[in-house]
Amino acid sequence: MKKILLVTLLFLLTNGLSQAADTAPPTKSDPTWLTQARASIKSEKYNQAIQELQAANETSSADWNNLLGYSLRKKQPPDLVGAEKYYQAALKIDPNHRGALEYYGKLKLINNDLPGAEVLLARLDKACTFGCEEYSDLKEAVQKYKSKK
Repeated sequence: MKKILLVTLLFLLTNGLSQAADTAPPTKSDPTWLTQARASIKSEKYNQAIQELQAANETSSADWNNLLGYSLRKKQPPDLVGAEKYYQAALKIDPNHRGALEYYGKLKLINNDLPGAEVLLARLDKACTFGCEEYSDLKEAVQKYKSKK
């Protein structure tokens, strides 16, 4: 009798827990402005991304600042001074923002600031405990820069 009661109790507990998991609210998704800006950037529509980001005006977001900096750097003609301002803002909000560290490092190379890029590469190395794509990409860009000098 005790076994049947125990089995029934276990069944009810596990069944109840699985049902509770099914009714859990969905996880938070990215805000619309972030999804739209990323899509515009992927399509290389940098001016459109800039407009979308400026309309969102999420100045307290490291992602917002990073994407605005990236779009300003990639648009034609690029706005390197503006891009630097937004990368710096992203890193002030999140000093370990991997995207901002990588892209700011690439901007440093565009501005012929190899020591500055290497400082950002070292910071990225610490932010990526077991390595990451951003570190590999910036490291490759630094190596290419050095081979051209």
